[in-house]
Amino acid sequence: MRHFIVLCILLGISYSSPITPLPLHIKTDSEKVALGKALFFDPLLSKDGTISCASCHDVYNGGDDGQKFSTGIKGQKGSINAPTVLNAVFNFRQFWDGRAKTLQEQAAGPIENPVEMGNTFKNLIQTLKHSSYNKQFMKIYKEGVTKENITDAIAEFEKTLITPDTPFDNYLRGDKNAITQEQKEGYALFQSKGCIACHHGRNVGGNMYNKFGIIVTIQDDNLGRYNVTGNESDKHFFKVPSLRNIALTAPYFHNGSVKSLKEAVYFMAKHQVGRPISKEEVAKIIAFLHALTGNIPQSMESH
Repeated sequence: MRHFIVLCILLGISYSSPITPLPLHIKTDSEKVALGKALFFDPLLSKDGTISCASCHDVYNGGDDGQKFSTGIKGQKGSINAPTVLNAVFNFRQFWDGRAKTLQEQAAGPIENPVEMGNTFKNLIQTLKHSSYNKQFMKIYKEGVTKENITDAIAEFEKTLITPDTPFDNYLRGDKNAITQEQKEGYALFQSKGCIACHHGRNVGGNMYNKFGIIVTIQDDNLGRYNVTGNESDKHFFKVPSLRNIALTAPYFHNGSVKSLKEAVYFMAKHQVGRPISKEEVAKIIAFLHALTGNIPQSMESH
């Protein structure tokens, strides 16, 4: 699939899959959501009690932390840009290299990452068992506090972090006045310039891998998907990020190398699709991208 799309771009052949609106609601377990929400915001999950999931994923401002690389325990810096947690439930894989298949699998990673939370589940389980959380776990889960149940609760909460009420979603649902004429023209350019080849579907991305630097080779020490598979053909392939709420999630790309949305559009036009683009066209595409910004998820309105 990915090679077909790349070939289409290189040959100038039109390829498009429609962008579809997000579902307005996702069915979740309210008790698990409440527990997962508490855990998500609690630095108790980290070894020294200083870092929570929310430290790197600000759900009130784009779902990331606005940093090139996040800061973990003891002031340690990571080596990859924190992706947004908003609408992550709609991604086909989690992490830039796709090493986690589900939200639950992803939730386990930062807890035991020595640079992030630096904890172990053996230690965390004991910590939670000797806290007020134990009663909540025993009420919801027969087994009480376990690694599987901790990550299940966090994932259940993260399912609620969706933004289906963007102007563009409303436009797709039939309200033709939900976006401006400039944004409509920007969407047309988004398709004609080839952006749609990778950023399509309900999450406007997040459903495939692609090479970082298709047209112009980029010097990058991060080998992406190759780190997971060991396949030469996967070098510098990353999960295509969702563009939802993209206006709120600078800096951009897995390496956080681009600070502005304007710079990111120019970069992609040159390195990914190899299409000439004018200042006016960039401005219209940016206007369209702003139409992908949603409101704070409903599950956070009362937090």
